[in-house]
Amino acid sequence: MTVAKNIGKKKHFAFKPFMLLAHAILLICSLIWIYPIVWTIISSFKPQANFFKEQLNLLPSMMTLDNYIRVWSKANFTIYFTNSVIVTICTVALVLIMTNMAGYVLGRYKFFGRGFLMALFLSSICIPLVSTLIPVYQIVKSMGLMGTRLGLILSGAGGAHVIFLLLFSSYYSTVPNELEEAAKLDGCGFLGTYISVMVPLSSPITTTVVIMESLWTWNAFQLPLILTLNNPASRTLAVGLYAFKGENVVDWTGICAGGAIAMVPIIIVFIAFQKFFINGMAGAVKG
Repeated sequence: MTVAKNIGKKKHFAFKPFMLLAHAILLICSLIWIYPIVWTIISSFKPQANFFKEQLNLLPSMMTLDNYIRVWSKANFTIYFTNSVIVTICTVALVLIMTNMAGYVLGRYKFFGRGFLMALFLSSICIPLVSTLIPVYQIVKSMGLMGTRLGLILSGAGGAHVIFLLLFSSYYSTVPNELEEAAKLDGCGFLGTYISVMVPLSSPITTTVVIMESLWTWNAFQLPLILTLNNPASRTLAVGLYAFKGENVVDWTGICAGGAIAMVPIIIVFIAFQKFFINGMAGAVKG
């Protein structure tokens, strides 16, 4: 027993330097990754005159709130922020409803053409999103929704959210059949079983989808820019930052302040629901 304990201690001691090295490498990579974010936030407090003088310095000689005041009061960021909140909430709700319902059917039922549908959904992942801009633009234009929040919501929710569909499908396929049978004995039909039994069970995946779709919708730029060219009042925060870039002058400190404002809500959401996000991904992989 003593020999076995000594061997275990020697192995633990032998692997400890490698663990320390791995942690050191990960720490360095983390600092490199987070540096641009920290620099952007700190630069948002720099006066415009000091922006290029101090360059990549993280310890500015002067700090001011003028950039935030200018951005929020003079650059229509109140409108942009409101638009982003409305578009994000509505888009996430539509995507969640569609992918949850489709994932339930594909994960729980066997029907003719199911394999073809799954193959079709999977193949859509290979299609670049840029190639769909023109068709989406034409559809939104034909519906008379150019430059409107509704156009942004429908175009954002109408994409091929295959990853979310697969998450729900994989999760629902692992739910025991006994739960459905018990619900039927209690008098629940198809919708009753789905709403009262299956939807509550999918809360970990639901949280994961809400976080991921919120990130994508909040940070979306290309499609909202195209759809709101004729109506700046419907722009989101990501598109509103583009207004700081003029033909001859770029308001870099304004861009940094606007970027910091845009980052704060989504960082708060991710930190608040990080535990549920990890549990949801773990449950999907396990299923």
